[in-house]
Amino acid sequence: MKFLVGYNGSDVAKAALSVARTHAEVFGAEVLIVTSMGGGMSENPEDIRKAEQGLAFAEQFLKEKEISCEVHQLARGMSPGEDLVRFANEKGIDQIFVGVEKKSKTQKIIVGSTAQYIILKAPCPVVSVNRATK
Repeated sequence: MKFLVGYNGSDVAKAALSVARTHAEVFGAEVLIVTSMGGGMSENPEDIRKAEQGLAFAEQFLKEKEISCEVHQLARGMSPGEDLVRFANEKGIDQIFVGVEKKSKTQKIIVGSTAQYIILKAPCPVVSVNRATK
């Protein structure tokens, strides 16, 4: 069984990672942790370094529980939602975990909703987490 976690280092992404870790323990699943960046000239070295640090944290978080995992930093010129859905199709993912942040209607119009795109287009079930778990 393969799980995918869309990870950007935010509090809700960490909460999604925590839920995925719990599920992976129960089901003996492998977890693929993915950060999607636009790529090209739009990326600055600081953003890349932060993404790498976030992925290292996430990998260590899962390895503490001896969960098999891989980390992937994607920069394929797509929106994060498109990138994660395509990655899920390519890797035969069984379930996706994403953090959901509340946005105003105006924010949704301007920047869209990555989680909404994933929920509507994913080839498998999606677990959305909207707050830190205790």
